Amino acid sequence: MTVQSQTPTELVKKVYANLEGHLSAGREALGRPLTLAEKILINHLKDPRSTEMNRGVSYVDLHPDRVAMQDATAQMAWLQFMTAGLEQVQVPTTTHCDHLIQARIDGETDLSVAVDNNSEVYNFLESVCAKYGAGFWKPGSGIIHQVILEQYAFPGGMMIGTDSHTPNAGGLGMIAIGVGGADAVDVMTGFPFNIKWPKLIGVRLTGELSGWASPKDVILKVAEILTVKGGTGAIVEYLGPGARTLSATGKGTICNMGAEIGATTSLFPYDEAISRYLKATNRTDTAEAADLVSNDLQADPEVEEDPHSFFDRVIEINLSDLTPHINGPHTPDLARPVGDLGEEASANGWPLEVSAGLIGSCTNSSYEDITRAAGIARDALSKGLKSKIPLLVTPGSEQVRATIERDGLLADLEAIGATVLANACGPCIGQWDRQDLDDGVPNSIVTSYNRNFPKRNDGYASTFAFVTSPETVVALSIAGKLDFDPAVDSLTTENGEEVKLSVDIGEELPTKGFDSGEEGLFKPPPSDDSKIEISIPSESERLQALTPFDPWDGNDFEDLPILMKAKGKCTTDHISMAGSWLKYRGHLENISGNLYLGVVNSFTGEVGTGLDITDNEIRPFPEIAKRYHEAGIEWVAIGDENIGEGSSREHAAMEPRFRGCRVVIARSFARIHETNLKKQGILPLTFANPSDYDLIGEKDKISVISLKDLSANKPVQVTVTTPEGNVSNIETNHSMSEDQIEWFRAGSALNLIRQKTNG
Repeated sequence: MTVQSQTPTELVKKVYANLEGHLSAGREALGRPLTLAEKILINHLKDPRSTEMNRGVSYVDLHPDRVAMQDATAQMAWLQFMTAGLEQVQVPTTTHCDHLIQARIDGETDLSVAVDNNSEVYNFLESVCAKYGAGFWKPGSGIIHQVILEQYAFPGGMMIGTDSHTPNAGGLGMIAIGVGGADAVDVMTGFPFNIKWPKLIGVRLTGELSGWASPKDVILKVAEILTVKGGTGAIVEYLGPGARTLSATGKGTICNMGAEIGATTSLFPYDEAISRYLKATNRTDTAEAADLVSNDLQADPEVEEDPHSFFDRVIEINLSDLTPHINGPHTPDLARPVGDLGEEASANGWPLEVSAGLIGSCTNSSYEDITRAAGIARDALSKGLKSKIPLLVTPGSEQVRATIERDGLLADLEAIGATVLANACGPCIGQWDRQDLDDGVPNSIVTSYNRNFPKRNDGYASTFAFVTSPETVVALSIAGKLDFDPAVDSLTTENGEEVKLSVDIGEELPTKGFDSGEEGLFKPPPSDDSKIEISIPSESERLQALTPFDPWDGNDFEDLPILMKAKGKCTTDHISMAGSWLKYRGHLENISGNLYLGVVNSFTGEVGTGLDITDNEIRPFPEIAKRYHEAGIEWVAIGDENIGEGSSREHAAMEPRFRGCRVVIARSFARIHETNLKKQGILPLTFANPSDYDLIGEKDKISVISLKDLSANKPVQVTVTTPEGNVSNIETNHSMSEDQIEWFRAGSALNLIRQKTNG
């Protein structure tokens, strides 16, 4: 099917045509009514009758309807696809240019600079899309998740995307899962998406939001309850009467940040709000098709009536009682009501003065979000108030930007001092070339983004980032301090008048319809690709063709040194930094220069450095890894809890593999990172006894034995040998299926696909 700028109605109808038969088989197989998540998963199985659906245990093969990639992760995904030996992608696929645009001056200037600076990457992506039958969204078109919501997401569909916030599409009732590039390549080649049948968490919403409370506060509260790993291995399904009071884009915000709790994905049932959004974005045919099967696009009635009987865990939230929240710093699950932050900040030494406010990005750039934020700006200006700090606005898409400009909302924000950035990720992902402050100066920022790990936004370890709603960001920017609760506190104008800021309900959708803005930002694949050559300059420092990893040689791993043992939080940002390193996302060797630079060494407490066992010198981790690689020394990495949380970037798995890592042993893994390690032929193991983490010393050697007997659900024996020759036996576990064990034996999942593709 030719890739278009929107999901064609025929694809939607094809998905819906299978619903009745598949769901009947699913109810028969499980012997009970179905949740919405189960319905969509079952409808994307080849045969529900022959598939075991045991939550948290069974691995299943799913067949997604499409694949979406952003420009940073797409580079490596496409480089992998090029080695698969196929002429065309087998499912509709799009690439979106949103990550490589650095925020510095303003949208127009920054976009122009990005197009010039990233020309070889954009040329490569455009040419590879054209060659293999994929759609290409040019720089300036918008952030992948917002464009997907506007153009491709549909109720009951299933997609995978190479970005952890792909679940944004759950706001339209779609199962959308963030994955690494290797998972995407599987689907692009026509192979199924292999995943463990997820557990289910139900979030039952009652009541209705009011005042300063917003959809963002729902997910901030859920993050507080579940923590950063509470959703691991689970789909979060929202239901209840409160869910039907939220806009489609509000639902998208909630699903987007489900990535912050480690959830496989999140979703809402189809309802009138979703129908309205589909129609407003020129997809009336899709809405009408969904209306015909609407009962199958929501949980069965029995689930709504008694969710505790159908979910592994149920969370109850009364929206009427929900107050504005703010989470952080350094982790998205450290939550409290806005009014409590000042006291907590003072107690912890977090700077009370706010240095910058940032709104928009993929999480909160909807028309509704901006109308609420702009309304506060108008109210503030009428009372003689402006922002006391830099206020940056990031539109989520060209459609959103053009519409809020037409309707005067950008002007409202600019009137209080806001700067409008490009339709791109920008400061949300470290693409903020900050000019107002140098690193090393402790400062607090407030954002309506999704993540707040150290260095996430401006690359500064000295920045304390707090996540909240757009309207609260605007209010705190006007106040200029953290110890301000806009719901109850007053501000003093220049003439000494005490005033309070007002917030209104905002507008769900533009009354004049959406303005599509600049034309020509989508480029479909040509009908004839025979003369297209993929652009990879031979002298490029940003793009490098891949050499397949070697297969497992059939032997045990014996006496491997420990290159890195992480202490505490070790996200994919710690393993493979973004920011300035984004330019090397298509060059595996060069980007490996950032390997483990953000990791805290458990032996020393230092960041980014460790012991080189070849000469007992202290060096940066990437330098040690390079020296080991060049010397042919394979090695082990040790992790703490939830290693690899955060972004889906598979570079955090490919870089260690490239440099010689064969095993990662941790107390626990984040889902996407664990899968990425498996895909690249690295053996991910967890300590059967988490305290065994403490037994491993800096100069110890690790052996993994009996690998020829590696099988699903069977522990793996590991020995730890000290420099003095003392040997300890440690039992570890793994989560690999028999199919995934074949990835390990082949050297990578792609190696196995290549073997099967080429016969």
